[in-house]
Amino acid sequence: MTTSVTPARDTRADAPLTGLRVLDLATLFAGPLAATMLGDFGAEVVKVEHPDRPDPSRGHGPSKNGVGLWWKLLGRNKRTITLDLSRPGGRATLLRLAAGADVIVENFRPGTLEKWDLGWPELSAVNPRLVLARVTAFGQFGPYAHRPGFGTLAEAMSGFAAITGEPDGPPTLPPFGLADSITGLATAYAVMTALAARERTGEGQVVDMAIIEPILTVLGPQPLWYDQLGHVQPRTGNRSQNNAPRGTYRTADGCWVAVSTSAQSVAERVMHLVGRPELIDEPWFATGDGRARHADVLDRAVGGWIAGQTRDDVLAAFEKAEAAAAPVQDVREVMTDPQYAALDTITTVDDPELGPLRMQNVLFRLSATPGAIRWAGRPHGADTETVLSELGLTPAEVAALRAEGAV
Repeated sequence: MTTSVTPARDTRADAPLTGLRVLDLATLFAGPLAATMLGDFGAEVVKVEHPDRPDPSRGHGPSKNGVGLWWKLLGRNKRTITLDLSRPGGRATLLRLAAGADVIVENFRPGTLEKWDLGWPELSAVNPRLVLARVTAFGQFGPYAHRPGFGTLAEAMSGFAAITGEPDGPPTLPPFGLADSITGLATAYAVMTALAARERTGEGQVVDMAIIEPILTVLGPQPLWYDQLGHVQPRTGNRSQNNAPRGTYRTADGCWVAVSTSAQSVAERVMHLVGRPELIDEPWFATGDGRARHADVLDRAVGGWIAGQTRDDVLAAFEKAEAAAAPVQDVREVMTDPQYAALDTITTVDDPELGPLRMQNVLFRLSATPGAIRWAGRPHGADTETVLSELGLTPAEVAALRAEGAV
């Protein structure tokens, strides 16, 4: 295995978060993803892992030459060090790091940092401007706070699984970290909000982020519907209760396309396109709710027409009609899709361990201060010596930490 070159501190003057220092103490997905997003736009992120128990994401999913590929994405733009926070030397070193940091992201079960005397009183004492983002399954208080939990439980508890799947099938969980990913986005937003508040007050604060909450927000007005109407959204497969036609339809060449008609004008264009303009004159067609109640009629009209066309012909016809349709693509087609290519959504990163890697680019484009992937996820503890020497520790002090098992 090739030893990667130690990356220097980020010095890009045009990166919007240059100068922001983040300590990523979290594992798996939600917390680390938030730190990744901050690093993508210039924050100096130091990933802190246990000396003997690295972030489990290093071992999740497929690997190449013994190197976990998921970590290459999640660990990008982070320098990696090891610290055992339960040991005196690890605790003392973290406090020294915290004194010069802006943000700490952690996802230990509530009470764990406190057990190590690294809770908010200790951290804020060494750095009153610090923002501590605490990401847990259920939050820092309440009857479930001390339970172990993962995003899967949030997908179940929030109502997501209950409305996902076919009407006569079981509740369906997503085959990827949906709740964790949404929480990662929300945590990055929460951190930036706390930093904005710090600009006014001069003081940091604690972010309490529960994975069960952001997914509930993106599920929309279900609590409001139930509160006001007693309405419980059922499983409807690919159909929507708010509009129709909407779903996936099979083409003559065995492919699939997705159609959406959220706007009334688009629904009318689709009916003209598939040769059923008379349906537009039906009283129920005038509203999305009315169309949803007649989804069987509309699906037969749209699905029947699509079934007689190839996928390319369907997409070309929808584009000409200014109606909304897209191919149902797997990752192979995503990698060659011309729109993604134009946006550089899948970009190439040179990696000392594995060579060129293609992965998702930064989340959005800023015209004046863009983000960038400076390097992919680095080996476990690769930057321990460098980061600790920058902190002011002498070689003898680092050696003492190693002898203690603290790094």
